[in-house]
Amino acid sequence: MNSIKWSNSAFAPSQFNCGYQRLALPLLLIILLFNEHTRSLSLGALSDAFWAVSTYVALTLTCYHYLSRYMSSAHWLVLAYQQSRHIQVIIASLLGALPGCGGAIVVTTQFVSGRVGFGALVAVLTSTMGDAAFLLLASKPLTGLGVISIGIITGCLTGFVINYFHDDAFLRPQKSQLQLSPSTNSPSQHVQSTALNLQGLFWKLLLIPTSFVALAGSFQIDLNVFFNLKAQTMQWIGAILAIISMLLWSLTTELDSYQSTVSEDKKVQSAHPIQKAAQDTHFVSAWVIIAFLSFELIRHFSGWEPIKDLAEWAEWMPLLGVVVGLLPGCGPQILITSLYLSGVVPFSTQISNAISNDGDALFPAIALAPKAAILATVYTSIPALIVGYGCYWWFEM
Repeated sequence: MNSIKWSNSAFAPSQFNCGYQRLALPLLLIILLFNEHTRSLSLGALSDAFWAVSTYVALTLTCYHYLSRYMSSAHWLVLAYQQSRHIQVIIASLLGALPGCGGAIVVTTQFVSGRVGFGALVAVLTSTMGDAAFLLLASKPLTGLGVISIGIITGCLTGFVINYFHDDAFLRPQKSQLQLSPSTNSPSQHVQSTALNLQGLFWKLLLIPTSFVALAGSFQIDLNVFFNLKAQTMQWIGAILAIISMLLWSLTTELDSYQSTVSEDKKVQSAHPIQKAAQDTHFVSAWVIIAFLSFELIRHFSGWEPIKDLAEWAEWMPLLGVVVGLLPGCGPQILITSLYLSGVVPFSTQISNAISNDGDALFPAIALAPKAAILATVYTSIPALIVGYGCYWWFEM
C-alpha cells in the first residue's frame, strides 16, 4: 500500500514525533506558571533564572565567542605543541580551562590521532569544567576564575604524574579500530534550522536591553517602581522570555540518546558569535531552570530545607561532586553549579565536581577510545577527591 506523502512543511506530523521530548520542559513551565498553587514560586524561579542567569550567561558567552573569533586562542595553542610531552600537558591543561568543551574535545581527538599523549588527555579532562564554567563566571566571576586556576594547576600536576607511569600511546586505539558513524539527515531539519535561527535573533534583539535589566537587578533597583509599572511586571516578562527561550531550545534537537540529553547542541563553526552564544545559553538555562524549580518545588511541597539538612552530611559533599562529575555531559555538572550558587552545596562540592567532570569531551573519547576514556575518568576523580576534601578540611570544617 502506498504511503501518504506529506509536504515539506514545518508542520508535517513526522516532524513533531516523540523525539521532541524537550518540549516537555516548556509545557511543564507553562502549567506551573498558570497553576494557582505553583504560580508564585514558578514565577520567582523563572524570573530569577532569566534575569540573573540567562542574561549574564548570554552576555559572557557573546564576549567569549567574539574573542575566540578574532584571537583564535585554541588554534595557536594547538600549533604550539612541542615534542616535549610535559609541554603538551601544560597546553592541554590551558585548553581544558577554556570555558565550554571545545578545548577538551580538541585534545581528545588529537590523542586518538596520535598527536598528544595519554598524560595530555588526563590533564585536559582534569582541567576542563565544561559549560558549567560559563554559569559560574557569569554569576561569580572571581570564584569562577579561582576554580579555573585551580583546575589548570591540578591538570598540570596530574598530567605530569600520568606521564611518569604511562607512555604516550597508552590505551590509544589502533587506526583499524576507529569507526565513524555515518551522518543521517533528519526529517525535522527544517524545524530545527528555523528554531536555531530564531534563537540567534532572540538574543540579537534582546541582549542589550536584557543586560541593562539584569544589571539593574544586581544593584537592587526595582524597575517596577522606577518605571511606575504594575507589581511583578518585570518578573512576568522574565518568566515569559524564559519560556520562549526554552521553547526555541526544545525544537533545535531531537532526543535519541543520553548524549543528546545532557550535552550541548552541535554548532556550525562559521556561525555568528551571537548564534553560538544563544545555543549555549539556552542549554545552560534549561539545566539551571530544572535545578531552580526542582529546588523550590521540593521545598514547597515537602517542607524539606536542603541547606539545613545537607549540612549534616557535609563530609559527604565533596564525594557527591566527584560522583556527579563522573557522569558524561555538561548537564549534570550545571546542576551542581546551580546548587552551589543557590547555597545548597558548599564550595568543596563545586571544586571537586569541576575537577572530576569531563564535560562533553567524554563522548568523543568514549566513542573513539573507550578504554582510555574510562581510565582517564577514573584518574581525574583522584585529584578531585584530594582537592575537594582539602577545601573541606581547611575551610569548611
